[in-house]
Amino acid sequence: MRMYYFHRAVFAVLAVFSAAAAWAIDDATVAMTPVQVAPHSYFVQGQSALGSAANQNFISNAGFVVTDTSVVVIDALGSPALARKLLQEIRRITPKPVSHVLVTHYHADHIYGLQAFKDAGATIVAHRLGQEYLNSDTARLRLQASRQELFPWIDDSTRLVPADQWLDGATDLAIGGVQFQIRPAGPSHSPEDLVFYLPAERVLFAGDLVFRGRVPFVGQADSKHWITALDQLLKFDAQVIVPGHGPQSTSAKEDLTLTRDYLAHLRRAMGEAARNLEPFDEAYRKADWSRFEHLPLFNAANRMNAYNTYLLMEQERD
Repeated sequence: MRMYYFHRAVFAVLAVFSAAAAWAIDDATVAMTPVQVAPHSYFVQGQSALGSAANQNFISNAGFVVTDTSVVVIDALGSPALARKLLQEIRRITPKPVSHVLVTHYHADHIYGLQAFKDAGATIVAHRLGQEYLNSDTARLRLQASRQELFPWIDDSTRLVPADQWLDGATDLAIGGVQFQIRPAGPSHSPEDLVFYLPAERVLFAGDLVFRGRVPFVGQADSKHWITALDQLLKFDAQVIVPGHGPQSTSAKEDLTLTRDYLAHLRRAMGEAARNLEPFDEAYRKADWSRFEHLPLFNAANRMNAYNTYLLMEQERD
């Protein structure tokens, strides 16, 4: 019996130590520095890497806007710990509460932090099609895998959080004296893509329609409409574009071109193969990737991007 209680005490101490160690890692290994891109607009830049326990899934960007009355956050990052860290960074700039979180799309690296903002009292706004993802096997299985791959930052307490306000189309929101123009841009990177434009600041939060300085993650994207959506982004009078991944852009046309040209190249190479009934492996081997192969995450993402585009082009052919 004494041994039983001894083991229980040891496990309790280890549990406390593990929790303390996790928070120590949280403070020590993930740098997060807000970058001011306009008088009231900021963003934090995720790492150009795959999500891992070492980076706490800090692989995407999040923005925030300080209004007269509150703070509006754009995207919630890839873990609750990251969201809490972002809240701490916001508090270094302003004591105002976070009143809203605007979601560009429901991919894991942008929404696993939502529960921290929800617990802090924020209202979550997203496109209605995000409900399909939340109720899908894909979302359930992804969270299940993340609890293994990203532990302890994603664990059994991590939950998928629905929006409080689901949008169907173009919407303008006035929050604390700041006008947010919310425009659907999907189906592109995802069915529920939204972009957020602040005309007074001339800042566009573009989500994952724009990957700057790295190979995009295409997944099950509608690349044809994605290219059209990128052309539409140029119609905003944006001085600064905050992408979903990578540093801010002050040269919209130049920086949108990389994502657009990569998608177009995928469609040309894989489209020709699909039309000619050419096997994927042969088509991939023959394709010229020289313009893009130097980019970060090319080896991790390009083959899967090409294969998904090959399947998409087969469907478009039919």
